Amino acid sequence: MIYEISDIQLEKLLIAAARAGEALARLDERISRSPMRHGFIERQDFTDAISSMWVDGELVHMEDLVLHDAHMDVRAPTHEMTAAHRILRSRRLIFSSGAGWAFTTPGLSRLRGRAALAVEEATPPREIVDSSRSDETESDEEASLNGTFSELDALLARSSATLDAITAGHMPAPLLRQESNPLINEPDWDEEERLEEWLKVQARTEELPAILRTAILLDAWNMIEVLQRSPWLGRLLAAAFLRDGAVTPDHLPALSTGLRAVPRDRRHARNQTQRLLALLESFYEAAQASLKEHDRLSHARERMMRKLTGRRSSSRLPELVELVVSRPVVSAAMIVKELGTTPQGAIGLANQLELREVTGRGRFRAWGML
Repeated sequence: MIYEISDIQLEKLLIAAARAGEALARLDERISRSPMRHGFIERQDFTDAISSMWVDGELVHMEDLVLHDAHMDVRAPTHEMTAAHRILRSRRLIFSSGAGWAFTTPGLSRLRGRAALAVEEATPPREIVDSSRSDETESDEEASLNGTFSELDALLARSSATLDAITAGHMPAPLLRQESNPLINEPDWDEEERLEEWLKVQARTEELPAILRTAILLDAWNMIEVLQRSPWLGRLLAAAFLRDGAVTPDHLPALSTGLRAVPRDRRHARNQTQRLLALLESFYEAAQASLKEHDRLSHARERMMRKLTGRRSSSRLPELVELVVSRPVVSAAMIVKELGTTPQGAIGLANQLELREVTGRGRFRAWGML
């Protein structure tokens, strides 16, 4: 599918683009100066993952996602939960990587889940000693064990090389293998060709302002349907593009939260200009929602910080405050894991901050900010 940009009525989009860009820039400035910047960004990752699933027609509870991320699930994770956690991890990966990484070939391969850990070729072959020559009296059983241990040594060497490559920041090479199972993927769905078309749209819009270009790229991603099973990646790439374009250099905007505020019929209108107007409005709504959430968390944090007056320097309450800011919900087990307290100590700390209890159960207790 070819995405045309010649029919876009740019004069109708300029006001909406300026409005959205101003709101996003104001949000980014607020976050860059905020004392709870890192905690707010972590919380926004959870919010955007949940909202992204909602946009795609799936429902995942925030509390379940937080517990799943902490490896403290109360039940077996569902397919929706796994997808939401993948969105969460992808947001963290994009934010922690350098500017422009998400649009490189290794970056796109990694985000699409098609990156192969191709370090096996770089691993020098292990010299295999002929056991029959070194010890003629060795039994067949010992020779079999030696062969098994040699295979294990080779596997450990490859694993060590893989971990070293990841730690050093070298991204794995793209995996060119195509899935051909018709029960999983449609045979005529060529993701590589669709991705190439989307990258052409990116090249043809280089002269446009970043905020307007982002809306066009996101609409092109939706219309081309680049990925068969990961439509959410387009929204993450749009957020990454806003950061790389210096609109929001200090954070990845939670664009999916703004899409929830725009009716679906507008987001999927037949008219291209109407769709772009809806996307620009969603950018504005996302910035406004994040600003309100930041103000709410800031007031709640100030209220909790007042309770630290007169506390001992060894008190764990300041650490608990930062943990509560960075997570929509915290359980007693999470407090124990992060702060190193006892279960009873975790409950006592939570009670001192007067947090809102969200479970009401005795054996499993969790809290959130008021």
